[in-house]
Amino acid sequence: MLQRSKIQNLKSKMRIGRPNGHVKIVPSVLAADFACLGKSVRQVEKEADWIQVDVMDGHFVPNLTFGPDIVAALDRSTALPLDAHLMIFKPWQFLSRFAAAGSDLITVHLEACPKPAEVLRSIRKLGVKAGLAIRPKTSLRRALSYFPLLDLFLVMTVEPGFGGQVFLSDMLSKVKQARQEIKRKKLPLWLQVDGGINLQTAGLAACAGADSLVAGSAIFQTKDPLKAIQSLRQAVKDCKHGSK
Repeated sequence: MLQRSKIQNLKSKMRIGRPNGHVKIVPSVLAADFACLGKSVRQVEKEADWIQVDVMDGHFVPNLTFGPDIVAALDRSTALPLDAHLMIFKPWQFLSRFAAAGSDLITVHLEACPKPAEVLRSIRKLGVKAGLAIRPKTSLRRALSYFPLLDLFLVMTVEPGFGGQVFLSDMLSKVKQARQEIKRKKLPLWLQVDGGINLQTAGLAACAGADSLVAGSAIFQTKDPLKAIQSLRQAVKDCKHGSK
């Protein structure tokens, strides 16, 4: 295990930067072994770009998972940046706690925020990157006005709440439209897809315009998580090469 001082030195160099034309692979610890999360994350450090922590409150989604203490524990265990995806009601009440715990990015759901702009500005004031997510049934049009306030926009390709769900392919049109808007406005904004990402769907999402792919079961529930990430990267390359 890396010493804390070494981890902190590495983390100062391993932030979630601006999009650079490369597709990032983001393992979700929702599919990892809860009995040894730190070990599970360290297993993928050589290949993962950052880690997503799926925070659920049992109300916004029908599942209950992690809190700020888990983020803090992971922050002590890995040099990778941490992405806190808050699938919770009233996320503004917890922003400072997740930021203090070591989150590099905090993503909130449009559907959970009556005043999204205020919440996004509050995230950035904490010195953390701000993300906004929408559920499959939510229109992209509702989110477009907030793009200038974002560092990341997340299109859910499953209904949030549980891992291992089937990829909703009809969400690809939403991803394409979001990419067109990002390109049109020349925004330095990650376009993330989360839900059902595997060897068959990673390339589809990337070719639709996503440059950040969250994968849980396809990584942590395999015999070799490192090789699984490499295979996802290859699937993205194959699809992009085939589309040219």
